[in-house]
Amino acid sequence: MTKLGFWAGVLAGAVLSAPAQVTVELTQPQDQFLPGEALPVTVRITNLSGQTLHLGGDPDWLTFSVESREGVVVPKMADLPAFEPFELPSSKVATRRIDIAPCYPITEVGRYNIIANLNIKAWGRQVASQPRPLDVIQGASIWQQEFGVPKAPGQPEGSPEIRRYLLQQANYVKGPIRLYLRVTDQSGTRTFRVAKVGALISFSRPEHLIDQASNLHVLYQDGPHSFSYTKFSPDGELLARQTHDYISTRPRLKEDADGNIAVFGGARRITSSDVPPPPPPKPTLDLEEPKPLSQ
Repeated sequence: MTKLGFWAGVLAGAVLSAPAQVTVELTQPQDQFLPGEALPVTVRITNLSGQTLHLGGDPDWLTFSVESREGVVVPKMADLPAFEPFELPSSKVATRRIDIAPCYPITEVGRYNIIANLNIKAWGRQVASQPRPLDVIQGASIWQQEFGVPKAPGQPEGSPEIRRYLLQQANYVKGPIRLYLRVTDQSGTRTFRVAKVGALISFSRPEHLIDQASNLHVLYQDGPHSFSYTKFSPDGELLARQTHDYISTRPRLKEDADGNIAVFGGARRITSSDVPPPPPPKPTLDLEEPKPLSQ
């Protein structure tokens, strides 16, 4: 099927079969992504039909159509996560957020269009959103290192599984320069995870060390006097995130005599984005002198 025929069929079906009183809007937090990165989208369903809609509960109540600029349809590789059934009264808006990357593997560099399709089974009709474009860009690799994955307790001895850490830098047309971590197999053909590390300033030179448990520690400058520290597991899971300020000395990654890696120098600043989150403030008791009784 040609690209023109694909979109004409989708949009024509939406116009002929869907009442204008029910609309679907598709948005994304950003327009550019790296191959294999999470693709979070937000679907807003507006109901002005005068009737309550019964949605969710089955795998095809909400589907997506993904096509490249060359007209190639991206096949669905897995079902979307299940949503509990819910009711959407008239004059109300429902918002659902979902990561479609595990279901539609958009791994090739290029431009794509995404359409969200709402199936209203009680009416036998479908409502489609307007196409939403996104660009998959190739990040620039600035460092990579192979490492062995530690064996789980009770796992038999044998040759270690070898994986690879890659730090990649993405220069977006809109927005700051961002640093990403990609975890792959030894050959680089299979990607286990692509994780956002954070935004960095243009002259930052990220520091990186791997500890005895094969966790990756990264320190990079994200402001004129601030540095961000992150720690990732061999699966690409974020284990720690901290902010350190350049006060009298510059923060740096170092390994101590026991093999532990930490940030030395500078001064840590507690923030709401810390991982693990900072403890809640301790309650305080204010004491004051009693006021004299009025005569």
